[in-house]
Amino acid sequence: MRPTVSELCETYIENRDKIKSAFLWDSAYLYPICAAIFTNQRQSADINRMKACQEMLKAETGIFSNFRGTAKLAMISMLAVDSDPGSKLQKSLQVYDFLKDHFFASSYLPVASMIIADIAEAEQFEEIAARTRHIYNLMKQEHPFLTSSEDSVFAALLALSTLTDEQVVRETEMCYELLKAEFLSGNAVQSLSHVLALGTGSAEQKCRRTMELYRGLKEKGYRYGVSYELATLGVLALLPADLHSVMTDIMEVDDFLSAQKGYGILGLGRKQRLMHAGMLVSSDYIGQTDTLAMHSAAIGGTISLIVAQEAAMCAAIAASAAAASASSSSD
Repeated sequence: MRPTVSELCETYIENRDKIKSAFLWDSAYLYPICAAIFTNQRQSADINRMKACQEMLKAETGIFSNFRGTAKLAMISMLAVDSDPGSKLQKSLQVYDFLKDHFFASSYLPVASMIIADIAEAEQFEEIAARTRHIYNLMKQEHPFLTSSEDSVFAALLALSTLTDEQVVRETEMCYELLKAEFLSGNAVQSLSHVLALGTGSAEQKCRRTMELYRGLKEKGYRYGVSYELATLGVLALLPADLHSVMTDIMEVDDFLSAQKGYGILGLGRKQRLMHAGMLVSSDYIGQTDTLAMHSAAIGGTISLIVAQEAAMCAAIAASAAAASASSSSD
């Protein structure tokens, strides 16, 4: 394993274990995502800072707020890595209020709020919130039965891009048509198509790289998930790097994770593990200066990292909600 990747893996596991020990009753699906939030910033998880952010979140939001819902631990982590968590929370709440004018409340809306607050200027918040809804509406026109609350996150990412709304929809649809026969899962393919729409190059090139990556891993015995995990595969396919090198890194990281506690027989499944491996590999490539220089304005390094993180977060929120629902049904 390359030294930079190895270092990221070690930091990631340390962060995950620290967070899990301190927030014992949260979802097992969210610990890896929160660990990755710190690891992406090359930070060690600061538990005292996380608990201070937790108290701040309680003070600034109501008990039924979605900031304190399924994704709460991720919200706390996103605040804790920021140099000014108080300001970040206030900006995120401001964006959230604008988004609530256009969307029903959901566990995904705070995630979209933090993305916009991270990247946009305050004077742009209202306009971007409205654009997020417009892009979401265009998504729903194309796929009324596939588009749901988690797509608000992808709509927010697309609203922050340099593409026009019409370009967004056209590019997404071209990717969707090229990919649907390969992966069959309509909802996951739609999310993957949103990610690929952010990348440069033709739809054919981007989709071909995605399918080559998926098939290459499958041939080696590493079958990438085709449900909520699929969107993170798009980020890996967009990396300006040799696909063979990317595949090798993913397999090596997956092998490392398979030996770690929490990823064994009784832990998270192989598809989640492979997604986490992909998330770490993308973090390593995006963190390299020469790689960043190769990215165009359409999908810069920062956006690439956020896309990978938020796609994995959406998968974790969905898995957590499904597990909670299954648990309540069996009670």
